[in-house]
Amino acid sequence: MPASTAERRARFRELHAQEGIFVMPNPWDAGSARLLAWCGFPALATTSAGFAWTLGKDDQSVTRAELLDHVERLSAATDLPLNVDSERLFAEDLAGVGETVRLLGEAGAAGCSIEDYDPATRSIDPVERAAERVAAAAAAAHAGDPMVLTARAENLLYGHADLDDTIARLVAYREAGADCLYAPGLVRADDIRAVVAAVDAPLNVLALPPGPPVAELGALGVRRVSTGSLLAGAAYGAMLAGAMELRDAGTSAYGRAGLPRDVRAAAF
Repeated sequence: MPASTAERRARFRELHAQEGIFVMPNPWDAGSARLLAWCGFPALATTSAGFAWTLGKDDQSVTRAELLDHVERLSAATDLPLNVDSERLFAEDLAGVGETVRLLGEAGAAGCSIEDYDPATRSIDPVERAAERVAAAAAAAHAGDPMVLTARAENLLYGHADLDDTIARLVAYREAGADCLYAPGLVRADDIRAVVAAVDAPLNVLALPPGPPVAELGALGVRRVSTGSLLAGAAYGAMLAGAMELRDAGTSAYGRAGLPRDVRAAAF
């Protein structure tokens, strides 16, 4: 029988409570979710950018209704816990933040995230306001069978390199009720070590090419690693390279790197 939502949420909480690191890659559709499940990862997460590209949109332009449909499809595709990249939770008021968390839970999410960057103003929220929003999301996430709430400090993605401010924000979000913390863009081992020591909570690190490998991240105390839009970008990049080869050279060497037949049979 397929795993229930409650069972997936319990497993997701266990992954965050246990010792050691785990990798949670980000599929962008049901097919990529099934392939990643076949690879043996213990949990999956959506990617806001990767999903937006499947709709012919750019990141931060997907609607809440579109995301909820996406979460339902990915939740149905595998038995793995699914964490949702839910941007700002599609609301400015605290009641709306909680409502989005509730709807994500109904769609099958085992966890979700909240960001402190506001694309409407192109600025980072003041930490007090951001912490209030985290608290509202946490209250909704922890009702019933609790979901894991991840609070994100977006400083590094938007040119704010002040590590002390990033740490202060993450600590404030932990105190507001977040279960896991995330500052996408951390790549230096010393910085990661400092964040781990300061936040005293599970830390997610985005796996970036300049950053440490997973084993080293685990030794630094990181609990969770995600891939963001990198896998989706690599897939789209390979398709674009193949299309340009076909257009310009008229050859199809790109086809040699296709999906093996045995993997297709096993995953799909």
